[in-house]
Amino acid sequence: MDHSLPILRSSFIAACALAASSSPLANAAEPVRVAFQNGKSVPVSSLALKGDQLVVTVAGDGFTEGQLLPVQSADHVFGDKPAPINQALALLLTNKDRARDAQKILEPVVAEQRITSKIYGNYWLEAARGLLVAYAVNGDTKQCTDLGKEISDATPAQGADPFIALGKALLMPPLAKVEERESALRDQTTDNLPAEVCAYASFFRGDLLAAERNPNGALQAYLSVSCLYPTGGMILNAAAELKAADLLAAQGKRDEALMLVKSAVHSCGGTSLVNEANKRLESLK
Repeated sequence: MDHSLPILRSSFIAACALAASSSPLANAAEPVRVAFQNGKSVPVSSLALKGDQLVVTVAGDGFTEGQLLPVQSADHVFGDKPAPINQALALLLTNKDRARDAQKILEPVVAEQRITSKIYGNYWLEAARGLLVAYAVNGDTKQCTDLGKEISDATPAQGADPFIALGKALLMPPLAKVEERESALRDQTTDNLPAEVCAYASFFRGDLLAAERNPNGALQAYLSVSCLYPTGGMILNAAAELKAADLLAAQGKRDEALMLVKSAVHSCGGTSLVNEANKRLESLK
């Protein structure tokens, strides 16, 4: 047993599980809409972008087909997150072999939501960043680079989007030294980076360490996702908790593993991770 693990690991896991389970599940029902400064709103599916104008493609809600609306007049985006985003992320994080499937699911979401990319509260940014990660995992350097530039253009105030550096770390060739790949991912977990970047980097660092037969290092990386960077995303939290639970179960830490699996079940509704979590619940009984 590696005594370098924190002595209070059980408390650490309990705190992580509690933090993750406190987030409510989304009930996808309301379509995504763009709200304008005059109080009216239009479904994203009824809009197209033409230069710096939004074009109404389907009449309704007081708007006529072909009506032009300045992008600057859009106030915010509201409605439920498109379900395919979480479904795709679950596939991406469950198995790298499913990254192509995740990519195929995310691409149409990114295309549909692109017109909202510069409007407050949009879902395009999360979908686009998830797609960038999928491109990186799939080794699609050009698509990863092109999408990184598009994301940066949509968020000019912050300069180069931090997901670009994450993508470069994930794109490092498998033949590169493990120490270099691990260091590149660790560099994406600093305090000045967004929680979402740190969470992705910790998750994939866990995968790398697990593949290198370093279960304790992998365990710490996975646990960091939901405990240190819980706002990185519910699906990231759930995926990391399930992988951490597998490692704990292999060490005979059944109670700790069960705690994490139960937390994951609460966080991953509507995705393939639910089935994975339920299988682990059965095996731990």
